[in-house]
Amino acid sequence: MKRCIAILMFGSLVSVSAQSGSFIRINLLGYQTRDVKSAVAFGAQPVAATFEVADADNGATVWHGETKPVTDAQWGQFHYHAQCDFSGLQKPGHYVLRVGAAQSARFAIADNVYASLPDELLEFMREQRCGYNPFLDQTCHPLDGRTAYGPLTNGTFVDSTGGWHDAGDLLKYLLTSGNATAQMLLAWRVAGCSQIFHDTVQANGRPGSNGVPDILDEARWGLQWMLKLHPAPDQLYHQVADDRDHAGWRLPKDDTADYGWGKGKDRVVYFADGKPQGLKSYKSESTGIANLAGRYAAAMALAHLVFKERDPAFARTCLQAGIEVYRMGRTNEGVQQGNSFSAPYRYAETTWTDDMEWGAAALFAATGETNYLADAKHYAALAGSESWMGKEQTGHYQYYPFMNLGHFMLYEFADAALQRALAGYYREGIERCIAAGGKNPFRVGVPFIWCSNNLLAALVTQCVLYERMTGDHRYHEFMCEQRDWLLGRNPWGTSMFTGIPEGGIYPHHPHLMTTQLTGRPVRGALVDGPVYERIFKSLKGVSAQTNDPFAPFQSELAVYHDDLHDYSTNEPTMDGTASAILMWALLCLEN
Repeated sequence: MKRCIAILMFGSLVSVSAQSGSFIRINLLGYQTRDVKSAVAFGAQPVAATFEVADADNGATVWHGETKPVTDAQWGQFHYHAQCDFSGLQKPGHYVLRVGAAQSARFAIADNVYASLPDELLEFMREQRCGYNPFLDQTCHPLDGRTAYGPLTNGTFVDSTGGWHDAGDLLKYLLTSGNATAQMLLAWRVAGCSQIFHDTVQANGRPGSNGVPDILDEARWGLQWMLKLHPAPDQLYHQVADDRDHAGWRLPKDDTADYGWGKGKDRVVYFADGKPQGLKSYKSESTGIANLAGRYAAAMALAHLVFKERDPAFARTCLQAGIEVYRMGRTNEGVQQGNSFSAPYRYAETTWTDDMEWGAAALFAATGETNYLADAKHYAALAGSESWMGKEQTGHYQYYPFMNLGHFMLYEFADAALQRALAGYYREGIERCIAAGGKNPFRVGVPFIWCSNNLLAALVTQCVLYERMTGDHRYHEFMCEQRDWLLGRNPWGTSMFTGIPEGGIYPHHPHLMTTQLTGRPVRGALVDGPVYERIFKSLKGVSAQTNDPFAPFQSELAVYHDDLHDYSTNEPTMDGTASAILMWALLCLEN
């Protein structure tokens, strides 16, 4: 009997007509012409043995194939899953895929299908700017900030204005911003000459052209803030504000949080001293500052490489700051974690050798000084393949920044033996993820912990960089499955980027104050992504609407809600979006 399921979603009716309630999940944006192309069909009854791809405009069938049943895994209430591979279809166009009576959403095949994504993701980065915010055309937090810890008397003003709000809240972290800045600069260094990035805004983020690609405007915004956090050769600040920020929904310029100097006034800025910190209920477990210092040095050395022709004076300033902060990390090894005030959640990073490797390799690229190369090799051996990859559970941001870009940065300066070792570290992580992916029918290889989408962006990037380093494409199909998860090849059939694809299914109700209060959407934000059901149920203050349109597709393995009250799965992160910019830039070079 034919069953018709209608789902009321995002203010429009999305109809799914299927034999025995079957569904198709596909990359909603589409596929590059010569790349791997696959979909997943699933249902409560066995999936049909064949599928077809049809022209979306005239309905003519252009491809036939056999479904490949997945017999070793299931998802929630659905016991039957099958893969549909149509990689041989390479004709550009717009298509739908059919399995029995079920039909997929419309998708494209084109050489340039991902070409717009790196610039589109920058739209969210600009929306996150603190200080002058071009999305709101307003200025916020002009009094950042007053010190805690460090050599100055507590409460001393240190200029820490600027930077980016971290996520749906208004805090600012060097821990995440240093990584975001460095990854955007790396994206330009790897892909900038290929015309992937364009010039559509001015330095302040407002529409217009200033002769500088937007990616460099955004990276410079981060660099300028990072320079403020290093006001003296032996000083580094690492966090502005804490969970006192969680004082209700408001626009940034109307901030009402009180850090002891009055509502909406000065905010605390924490000094990086490498010791446990916390001004009230909870203390971090900090042991040093090398995680921050390594990423800081990587960002500043990359800034020197990128800006030395465009702005030599700025490039020299960045390089000197990178050298100084790297020296601080060298003498104070360990991790500086994020600080909380009265809530138990914080960035609990425990790794730092990968960051120091990245910083040392970048400084060698910028200066040619062999002591940095020796350091990079030393830290590379210490870091090895240490990662979240293959683990079912980790602490929040424990293995940050989720992949070791130091291995890639060092690779071009390594001899053959070291290159084999560095590639091997990447390979070990990828293979652990492949094993983990075998436990679910979508073959997604990440644990469903907080910010699982950030893990996916890192995994895709690691796979692509491994291919660039070695020429070995054995993991390419696996990489494509991870990539496609982010664009709809997942149980919920939704993209994980706001506004992408246009007119498609994507997060319409992210946990983001600016969009909810203004009623204006922002394109390009990568939301946190699905979490284990047990995590969702354990968090404080998280909720989702009773009438969940994704309810049939939730499982104990993972839940996702397009709900503004679910900060665990639907909150965008600045650093995850920046990492995805690097990912998409690399993928644009693939075709």
